[in-house]
Amino acid sequence: MLHRKLLLLIIVTGLINAVGCATLPVNTGRTTAYAYTDTAETTLGQSRKMEKLGNPGESGFILLSNGMNAFVTRTSLADMAEKSIDVQYYLLHNDLTGKLFIDRLLKAADRGVRVRLLLDDMGLEDQDIGVGLIDSHPNIEVRIFNPFIRGTSRIFQLITRLGTVTRRMHNKSFTIDNQITILGGRNIGDEYFDVEPEMSFFDLDVLAIGPVVKNVSNSFDRYWNNDLAYPAMTLLKKHMTLEEATKKRQVLSEFVDSQMDSPYLQSLKNSDFAKRLHENQLDYHWGIAEVIFDQPEKISQKRSKTELHLAPKLKPYLEGIAGELILFSPYFVPGKWGTTFLTRLASQGVKVRVVTNSLSSNDVGIVHAGYAKYRKALLRGGVEIYEMNMKLTRQHRKNKKKLGSSSKASLHAKSFVFDRNQMFIGSLNLDPRSIKENTEIGVIFTSSEIAANVGDRFDKTIDKMTFRLELKKNINGTESILWHGIEDGNPVTFNIDPYTSFWQRFVIRLLGILPIESQL
Repeated sequence: MLHRKLLLLIIVTGLINAVGCATLPVNTGRTTAYAYTDTAETTLGQSRKMEKLGNPGESGFILLSNGMNAFVTRTSLADMAEKSIDVQYYLLHNDLTGKLFIDRLLKAADRGVRVRLLLDDMGLEDQDIGVGLIDSHPNIEVRIFNPFIRGTSRIFQLITRLGTVTRRMHNKSFTIDNQITILGGRNIGDEYFDVEPEMSFFDLDVLAIGPVVKNVSNSFDRYWNNDLAYPAMTLLKKHMTLEEATKKRQVLSEFVDSQMDSPYLQSLKNSDFAKRLHENQLDYHWGIAEVIFDQPEKISQKRSKTELHLAPKLKPYLEGIAGELILFSPYFVPGKWGTTFLTRLASQGVKVRVVTNSLSSNDVGIVHAGYAKYRKALLRGGVEIYEMNMKLTRQHRKNKKKLGSSSKASLHAKSFVFDRNQMFIGSLNLDPRSIKENTEIGVIFTSSEIAANVGDRFDKTIDKMTFRLELKKNINGTESILWHGIEDGNPVTFNIDPYTSFWQRFVIRLLGILPIESQL
């Protein structure tokens, strides 16, 4: 037994040393590039021209709450692109929507459109061949942000490079011809776009035109030209030949053709939303907007350099709330500061309402452990908490592990409603990881029509979709939480986390003791 332990120690030490000795290639061969500015005469530049002139300084917005509409908007815009497509995502899955998305980018590039694809490296393990195919197109360049070292264990890099590769680019944006953009919570993958409705997220994006688009492009350019953005060809061990790329492209084209009669593609083809987008018949809501984002240097600089952070830019909006704040955050770990801030707002007469995942709907249990310890203090301080009334089945969780992300009945939208007059929509979760570790982007816009509509929908549907938490004072003076919801059409109340086992709750309590909140 001793010999086995010694051998294991030698192997582990050797692996750690091997990872420690390996380094990233020098990232000096890349060229700087910026968003095109001469796009006013494109089809998208000319669309809504009079409407833009009639709303000087304002931007137009349309919410994309339906997953299928969110996807068909992206593919339709890619088809409409004439000069450029700038794409920035945390995850791009190799599934149906991922392949359809890449196929549209390649076809746009075939027409001469410049495509810049910027991806975080967290989801690209074993995907270098696919990345190589995309990057082999002469009109497409792929860059990988904050990459892992190729040819060495990612698990050990997460240990030996703690504080570097554990900090990720979580931004999500999709911009066409520097004239129209999509921001929000969605990555590119089937679970974000209702391919299988029972396995999809509740998520939210916003489609925007006007001055806000240039600000998104400015953010993209900063990341694209940052030292942490590595051209794919600098990283890949093997470069794809023209013959190999042609064969891979043919395989992709055959796959797309094979899906043409599938229910999902038929739904996309018959989409009324896509038709109205192409015919320029969608109704935008206009208002003043501000794009806020973390500077890319946030990942490489000390966490104390908050001038690089998005979060301080939210502060004026939060402090300006007069009557109501609605927060949608799938991963919600307010910490002591956030708990104090929210309860202080409540004490000042602001109605503070938080919607987040329950233990049964949360795919990341350790994050729930970080959140659960603050529930009583929040409720005691007058904050209303609502947890999703959904349950991830064993199959859901199995699929989650397979996909590398969450599955159904999980909330994934990251949105805040201020006094039913302004909204924030973006990639930011209200947890330490988003606020201090990762980089994020979002937009705050003034639109009483949109914000009030979201607030009204909240009022009408919240009891059907969530559990309302209540803090109960027991006879012996202790406090406990009750969950009020609806099950099979009837009101129900739970005195433990709904739809969970003793073991799940025990593990969450145990994890809540660990000093790891800063990484949640």
